[in-house]
Amino acid sequence: MTTTVDNGVNVKALLDAREALKAAPEAAQFKWRVTSTWDRGVHTTVRVKDFFGLGQEQSHKTESVFEADHPEVFAADDNGITPIEYLLVGLASCLTAGIASVAQNRGIQLRSVEATVEGSHDIRGILGVDSDVRNGYNDITVTFRIDADASREEIEALVAQSQKRSAVFDALTNPTNVTVQVA
Repeated sequence: MTTTVDNGVNVKALLDAREALKAAPEAAQFKWRVTSTWDRGVHTTVRVKDFFGLGQEQSHKTESVFEADHPEVFAADDNGITPIEYLLVGLASCLTAGIASVAQNRGIQLRSVEATVEGSHDIRGILGVDSDVRNGYNDITVTFRIDADASREEIEALVAQSQKRSAVFDALTNPTNVTVQVA
C-alpha cells in the first residue's frame, strides 16, 4: 500500500522550473521590490505588489501591506512590528517553506512545523550610546518543532537542506551589497 504525501507543495512544478532555468539562466534573474511611505513618527507603511522575473514584470495576486513602527517602550505609537522583527519573519517563513518543499520532495508527510526565531539585539548601537556596539542582531537562534512521519535524523536533514537553500538565511549569513541612494 502506497501512502500519498501531501504537504501542499507542487514539487514537480519546482523541479520542472529548475530544469527550464538551466537552459535559460537569464530568466532566473529576479528583482523583488517593496515601496514604503513614511506616515508619522517612526511609523512606515510598506507595500508589496510587483516584481520582475522570468524576463518581465510580474504581480502578486494581491498587494500585501505591512505596518512598521516601534513599540511604546521606544516612545513610539506601536502601529506595527519593528523593521528588525520583519527580518525574523522573513527568516522563519523562508526556512519553513523550505522544510515543506524538501519534505514533499522526499516523500515525508508533515503534520506540523513550528519555529521560534529569536534575535539578540543590543539597542545601544542604534541609539548612538556606544559606537562599538553594532546596530543589528548579535545572533539569531531558530528552533523548530516538527511533527512528521520521519525519524529525527530525517527531520534534521530536512532542516539542514532548507537552511542550505534559503535565500533569507543566505542574505543574513553572507555579505550582501546594499546601495542606498537619493533619487
